Amino acid sequence: MEDIRFAILIDSENISAKYIKYILGEVTKYGVITYKRIYGDWTTSQAGKWKNALQEYSLMPVQQFRNTVGKNASDSALIIDAMDILYTGDVDGFCIVSSDSDFTRLASRLRESGKQVIGMGENKTPRSFRAACTVFTSLELLVEQDMEEEEDSATAVEIVCDEAAACTGRRTPRADIENDIAAIIVENADKGRPTGLAEVGNRLVKKYSDFDVRTYGYSTLSKFVGEMDRFELVALAGGPSIKLRNSDSRRAKIEEFVRKTVSAAGKNGIELGMLGHRIYHSFDGFKPKDFGYSTFASFVRSIPGIQITRGKDNSQTVRIKNEK
Repeated sequence: MEDIRFAILIDSENISAKYIKYILGEVTKYGVITYKRIYGDWTTSQAGKWKNALQEYSLMPVQQFRNTVGKNASDSALIIDAMDILYTGDVDGFCIVSSDSDFTRLASRLRESGKQVIGMGENKTPRSFRAACTVFTSLELLVEQDMEEEEDSATAVEIVCDEAAACTGRRTPRADIENDIAAIIVENADKGRPTGLAEVGNRLVKKYSDFDVRTYGYSTLSKFVGEMDRFELVALAGGPSIKLRNSDSRRAKIEEFVRKTVSAAGKNGIELGMLGHRIYHSFDGFKPKDFGYSTFASFVRSIPGIQITRGKDNSQTVRIKNEK
């Protein structure tokens, strides 16, 4: 990782100076920093808090006068410098620090040129900028994590969000993450290969640029996945892998439950939706996708001795096969 070079470009008019040490520390996890530039109007009183950080962290200030009141003057200078650095070919990636959506197109353009783009901003950062980055990290998250480490807390890390910048809607729902992991496992199973923990992490970041297990209160991906009831971690020579927990025995139990339920319903059978309701109630966390089926109906049709018939009103009824 030490050979991967990054340019850090900071919008001082949109980011507080209190985050600087966390920003630099996070980027060093990805590679070495070759450019450290920060943009703003250094003649204003608002820039005062940043001035101490310039020397302490060896940041290169770029002056941009405010020609229009209320406008972020640093945007254009940052964008121009980013493109200049891109064409020199001196770096492998960029870290753009801002909570402003104005840099969404820049992030997309840099990625089109094959560069990694690490985005950093506060929880209020619009989804458009987050999605345009290769990876996006919340600055509040970095601060909270550091506070937890300093206090040597045994509790999991939690994000503290104020009411003005609530995290609701900023984090991918855990249920969606679980479904994505299950889909990856099933896909690999069809190809006859195990699902490595590293592969899961890489694919989740590719799909959700702001995915970070720390936002769910965990320090590692293995802990995050290990506490999900649907999955089981397995130690292999090439590293830990993930598999669905007892999928074969669980499926056998569900199939037996379906046969007994449909048989008890008699010749009239049972409505598909009602059968689904009973299964979901009896088997916590049941997902047809865990067994390789896109719909519940497809799963039911796969059970030997069971059939689904469609009525004139388009309703679907589950019956024992060949029973009228």
